[in-house]
Amino acid sequence: MAKSEIDVFISTWDEEAKKTVRLFQALPRDRYDFRPDAGGRSIGELAWHLSELDGYVSYCIEANNFAEDVKVPGMERPRTVEALAPGYERIHADAVARVRKLTEKDLDRKLRFFDEQEMTIRTILWVGLLHHLIHHRGALSFMCRLAGGTSPGLYGPNREEMAAMKASSGK
Repeated sequence: MAKSEIDVFISTWDEEAKKTVRLFQALPRDRYDFRPDAGGRSIGELAWHLSELDGYVSYCIEANNFAEDVKVPGMERPRTVEALAPGYERIHADAVARVRKLTEKDLDRKLRFFDEQEMTIRTILWVGLLHHLIHHRGALSFMCRLAGGTSPGLYGPNREEMAAMKASSGK
């Protein structure tokens, strides 16, 4: 039986979520407030923004309303690096449960995405949520390096993992 687009989306999203958790677990524990740009987010704030994407987008789709003042239950930002990964896993699981309720027909339904034009739920999920998450995760990976951490290889080995592979193969 062919998988539905919702099943494909959730499967892809879950794989990206595992990578996000790996990055959260690699963040330097003492650098939650590290902020390379005084006007930008800290490591902790940017990491939690990834949780907010899952939580807010799925919640607003379920409510059929994207508004700035929406309050998603359980979205309070943790204040330590150690609490980010478990918090993200909880938010992601809740978000997946919401998205799993959608039907294939729902994907063509249009919603106003905050102050932008109307978009299909399909576009909101793939672009407004998943691609947005990957974009910010890339920035967080670089911030991890700037803060003295080692970002894991998410789509292949990072330089440390590559060096270890070469060393173990004798090359």
